[in-house]
Amino acid sequence: MIVVHHLEHSRSQRILWLLEELGLPYTVKRYSRDPITYLAPPELFKVHPLGKSPVITDGDITVAESGAIVEYLVEKAGGKLRPEAGTQAARDFTYWMHFAEGSAMPFLVMTLIFNKIENAPLPLLLKPLVLPIARGISKQVKSSFIDPNLARQFKYINDVLTQNTWFCGADMTAADIMMSFPLEAACSRAQAIAQFPKIREFVDRIHARPAYKKALEVGGPYDYA
Repeated sequence: MIVVHHLEHSRSQRILWLLEELGLPYTVKRYSRDPITYLAPPELFKVHPLGKSPVITDGDITVAESGAIVEYLVEKAGGKLRPEAGTQAARDFTYWMHFAEGSAMPFLVMTLIFNKIENAPLPLLLKPLVLPIARGISKQVKSSFIDPNLARQFKYINDVLTQNTWFCGADMTAADIMMSFPLEAACSRAQAIAQFPKIREFVDRIHARPAYKKALEVGGPYDYA
């Protein structure tokens, strides 16, 4: 039996969605974030040395990292949600599987970090001195580096979704599931996303899928902000 070691409000939610789409049986072991640090609990280190989620166990097999888990589960399901080898869709599949974490997520994580810096709690006496400096640095980094890169990526993704319903063509694949978290996060964190309606349409389309809704019921509240 596949066990999803599911950390609340995390990328493991898309693993639950994938399992629902594939129709593979699984169980869920839940983990709560530390209320102060928002980090994963120490119990996850017993599953994998890095103590992060997503991670799954399948008998004596342990698989971590979203992309590796997706590939493992797709293979276990006989190649369902993966395009036929040697096709352009298969090449697109490989590209978007890597793009999701390799290109899309880093700038979104930076956005989250710098937003937290701007709103970090400080002692009252330090606020007049530290807060303007911190906010100034944060806004400069975002405006000169993060935001232009995000806008470039969003335009590229929006153009792809203008040509195709899904990232690899007319049919949904596991690559769309990999891309779900970055685009959900983008709709929540990045103001520029409003200029790219095809991205919002994609997110609305995945949210309407019965398997996605079922995964939400299984996984519980899901805040990707």
